[in-house]
Amino acid sequence: MTVLDALARALRDLFNLRVLWVVVWPMLVALLLWLVLGVTFWSTFSGWIAQGLDAIGIQTWLAELEPAWIAHGIQALLHLMLFVPLVMLTALVITALFGMPALIRVVAGRDYPELRRENGGGLVGSLWNAVVAIVLFVALWLVTLPLWLIGVGVIVPFVAAAYLNQRLFRYDAIAEHASAEEMAALFGSERTGWWGLGLLTGLVQFVPLLNLLGPVFAALAFIHFGLGRLNQRRRSAP
Repeated sequence: MTVLDALARALRDLFNLRVLWVVVWPMLVALLLWLVLGVTFWSTFSGWIAQGLDAIGIQTWLAELEPAWIAHGIQALLHLMLFVPLVMLTALVITALFGMPALIRVVAGRDYPELRRENGGGLVGSLWNAVVAIVLFVALWLVTLPLWLIGVGVIVPFVAAAYLNQRLFRYDAIAEHASAEEMAALFGSERTGWWGLGLLTGLVQFVPLLNLLGPVFAALAFIHFGLGRLNQRRRSAP
């Protein structure tokens, strides 16, 4: 199973009725969650954004900008630019933690019905993997902030998305079918494939409208790639 083959199969499965439901509900839950949090803690979030703008010298410029509606429009845009990534990140995590079992049933039932389940991973491992992925994702953003000053920061979102996708989805993609030893071996031997898949599925998240399908598309691609490589590994084993 190659990366491009996994992407093609993911695109094929994306319009399965059972898959479309998984497309919808994590995004709705993430959207409602951040709407509630945004309304409840609006003043707090606005204060944090103002402090950040003040730290880089933009807040003073906005305060003196005329007419005032332009400044208000810029501030609203900044809120939106923060809101959308938070919704997408939350939808990714929800899909990885709670949507994967349904997607695995679709893929395994159709393409790998005879692949034995070893249950090398579990809910605790999945939760820990998600926590590590998010913490390192945020750390990557914070550590690379100075790169924006020299223009290199434009590559940060793509690298961060690639890391997050491959770390978040690879574990759950094979946790039901692979043993713990097989999981460790596949994470090591297929590192290039995981990262390549993470980068290509991450690019979808930067395309308006298509990014609504991004979490499930990424999940399907990682399931296809992971189960395909696991199946090949077992067949080639003595």
